[in-house]
Amino acid sequence: MTTPTDAPDTAVDEAAYDRRRLRQWVTGRARADGVARRDLLRLLAAAGLATGLPAALAAAARAATPAAPGIVKPLPEEWFTVRGTNAETNFASLAATGHHTPVSHFFVRNHTSTPQLDAKKWELSVWGSGLAGPGRTFTLADLKRLPAVTRSSFIECAGNGRSFYTSQQGQKAEGTAWTLGAIGSARWRGARLADVLRLAGIRRDAVDVLPGGLDPDYVTADGTNLGRVRRPLPVTKALDDVILAYEMNGEPLPPDHGAPVRVVAPSWIGIASIKWVGDIEVSREPLYSPWNTDFYRLFGDAYPAGGSAPLTRQTLKSAFELPWNARVTADTGHHLTGRSWSGAGAIARVEISTDGGGTWHRARLHDTPRRADWVRWSTHWRPTARGPVELRARATDTTGRTQPETTVHNTQGYLFDAVVRHAVTVV
Repeated sequence: MTTPTDAPDTAVDEAAYDRRRLRQWVTGRARADGVARRDLLRLLAAAGLATGLPAALAAAARAATPAAPGIVKPLPEEWFTVRGTNAETNFASLAATGHHTPVSHFFVRNHTSTPQLDAKKWELSVWGSGLAGPGRTFTLADLKRLPAVTRSSFIECAGNGRSFYTSQQGQKAEGTAWTLGAIGSARWRGARLADVLRLAGIRRDAVDVLPGGLDPDYVTADGTNLGRVRRPLPVTKALDDVILAYEMNGEPLPPDHGAPVRVVAPSWIGIASIKWVGDIEVSREPLYSPWNTDFYRLFGDAYPAGGSAPLTRQTLKSAFELPWNARVTADTGHHLTGRSWSGAGAIARVEISTDGGGTWHRARLHDTPRRADWVRWSTHWRPTARGPVELRARATDTTGRTQPETTVHNTQGYLFDAVVRHAVTVV
């Protein structure tokens, strides 16, 4: 199997990919499953592919109907902050953990609730016009007979850090008010998605791969049923580093994290790593879903009326493993620790300021930097003056990008990557 003839569809050029898909939709060669025509017309107008069409901004992210968390594992207050159907890791609790986030501390992002599926009965259906034959069904045993690969990779919600648009920049952002704990890094083990697609008979002219979850349908606050969570991947990404994971940190995948099998798409936003995957459509037509049209684009004054191209790679962030508004003693040495990560490249350096950004010094890195994973770091601090202090950490990755002082605003609060101002009080 070689690269499909629709190339180049590169994982890093999502804007060009999106424009090509929209043109194909205009000419009747793309399908938009579950996406209203008016929303695609809006996207077409933003991409400059149609004229005289309304360019009104669609409503910001529609919140799910309030519900119980629906999460299986315990959520002790010292480790988690519950946010609706989600559980955010309290970042300070990671100080006592190693490089990989234990399942006990790993954040949970659920659109609805965690299904508890029987691994012995689970099947994965691979189907669609992008296959040479009728498709194929895989059991968990089938996947385990394939060559296994391991990926050390973070999974991070695209809205991680959303609350700082408001608290630091004074700008409203819709959605779950995450601080920095909607991320975790694990050692994922499973079968290559590429191997599964080849066994299913993927055609050279396939263009999109659409994994779908087995969690309950997602219903918006206005009663619109968007169906099960699903989001297409370009074939080039699907055939690159994506795996169908059935283990997490050396153990069978737990229910809240996608058991029995989930997609892991390293370096991409968390919605690309579909949990509880039950079917994969492979298509010769471009595919859309609400999760790459209404959601997971950037909307706002700085963007076209129809929003940006669909989001792919995660951005650059740093976080202290220290409680918010902590009280620290003066004239005492303190060992400050934290983590930095990037979806675009490995972390090259981390700098720390203990005086609100007035001066900076390099932190010590404790892991070999790798793309799609984080590094732990530390620095020594001996404060002398008492009173409020603002700690800051900023990372630079191997692409040369450094965390900015502010992030360009978008209404749904995605991809906040500015330096976070971590307040403490010296006593």
